[in-house]
Amino acid sequence: MHGPASLGWLLVALCAATGAYCLLRMRSVDEGQRRAAGGEAVMGFGMAAMAVPAGVFTPPGWAWPVYLAVFGVAAARSLWAVRGGAGGLLGHHAHHLVGALAMVYMAAATATAPAHVHTHGSSGVPLLTGVLLGYFAAYVLASGARLVPVRAAGAESGGGTGWSDRPELARACRLSMGIGMLAMLLNM
Repeated sequence: MHGPASLGWLLVALCAATGAYCLLRMRSVDEGQRRAAGGEAVMGFGMAAMAVPAGVFTPPGWAWPVYLAVFGVAAARSLWAVRGGAGGLLGHHAHHLVGALAMVYMAAATATAPAHVHTHGSSGVPLLTGVLLGYFAAYVLASGARLVPVRAAGAESGGGTGWSDRPELARACRLSMGIGMLAMLLNM
C-alpha cells in the first residue's frame, strides 16, 4: 500500500484485530454466523496483509497472484451464496461479493502498476475506484447508523450471550472493515 507508513500500520492493526475477532465469532452456535465470520476473517487478514506499508515490505512477485486467487475464491463463494439466496442473508452476501471483488481489483491494480508510479496523476480517479469509494462510504455511514444503541431483547432477563454471538460487535467488525476498504481505496 502506498501512503504514510503510520496509516498503513494502523490499517494493518485494525484489519488484523477484526480478523481475529471474526475467528472468535466462528465459535457461534448459529451456522450462518459461523460461515459469515469465516469469510470476514479471511477478508480481515487479507486486508491486513495487503495494507503493510510498501516501504517496509515489498511482497514478492508470487504474492499478488495468491491474493487474486484467495479473493477470487471468496468472490465466487459469495456469488454462489447470492445466487442461492442463502437463508435471508442475501444483502450480506452481496456486500461480501463487492468486498471480495474490490480486493481482487486492488490486488490486480497493484500487481500491474510499476513500482515507481504513485497513481495520483492528472487523469484523476479511475471510474471503478470512484464507484467502490462511493459504495464503501455509503456502507460505512449506514453501518455506523446501525450501531446506535438499542435495548437488547434479553437485557431485562439478565441472560447474556457469548462473544461469538454479539450482533453489535459483529456490526462494529463490519464497520471497521468498511473503513479499512475506504482507506485502501483512497491510497490506490
